[in-house]
Amino acid sequence: MKSTSFFGCFRALAVLFCGVLLAIPSQADVWMIDVEGAIGPATADHMVRGLEEAQVAGAELVVLRIDTPGGLDSAMRGMIKSVLAAQVPVIGYVAPGGARAASAGTYLLYATHIAAMAPGTNLGAATPVQIGAPGVPQLPDSQPGEGEASPPQAATPMERKLLNDAVAYIQSLAQLRGRNAQWAERAVREGASLSAEDALELGVIDLIAPSVRELLGQINGREVELAGTVRTLELEGLAVHEHPVDWRSEFLAVITNPNIAYVLMLVGIYGLIIEFYNPGVGVPGVVGAVCLLLAMYAFQVLPISYTGLA
Repeated sequence: MKSTSFFGCFRALAVLFCGVLLAIPSQADVWMIDVEGAIGPATADHMVRGLEEAQVAGAELVVLRIDTPGGLDSAMRGMIKSVLAAQVPVIGYVAPGGARAASAGTYLLYATHIAAMAPGTNLGAATPVQIGAPGVPQLPDSQPGEGEASPPQAATPMERKLLNDAVAYIQSLAQLRGRNAQWAERAVREGASLSAEDALELGVIDLIAPSVRELLGQINGREVELAGTVRTLELEGLAVHEHPVDWRSEFLAVITNPNIAYVLMLVGIYGLIIEFYNPGVGVPGVVGAVCLLLAMYAFQVLPISYTGLA
């Protein structure tokens, strides 16, 4: 009886182990990671963790499927750093049709080893803006005459610093990947945008593909520079593994949406003000403090560990 019980346990463990192995993508898989919605701490965490897991699994290629209106600069730069440091080729793919890689998405697309777009998509409008901190209006040097347009307002020193820093950043990415740096500057300074066809014609992207399979077929056999060495992509017959968004990333994506984060900040401030005016109640102060901490995490003023501790 003991021998039978032992072999039964051994067989159960073997089946469980085989099931775990089958659940893990094969080493030659192509990993698909979605960058969808506003870019913030949750989106960055999901993408960076997915890219790390793909490298650990020995993936042959990682495809970032991008559909974003933009987001926070700090989150975007963290994502780009992980792409530049990756030991596996990373493809930026704006899809499906109707998607966009606006603002921060344009920088991310420029950072990838190969940039692709689906028909009916667009990119651009990469001018940096400050949330809740509009520029101070300035008076023009002279009043316009009758029928003349008002001259543009001069940018503040802070706006010029942000603009020049963003231009230098996207130009460095363009020069690194051999893409159109002149248009990249226009996207930042003028907020210019392009359709997929125009982007391909101007050398902003490398190809247009209507589907993931078509994308893999077009880049099969291409050479990419990775960590100082040239690597040929061999993608024939590889499976596509879609990296799922877990519950943590979904929850954080909701509370870190820039629109919701701004509301949380206002609720937090007014909650604390109400508590100061009516001490002893407690509820406005607690709610206000929690909302303010969540807003500070959403704007990446506090890391998630400090926010959870507070």
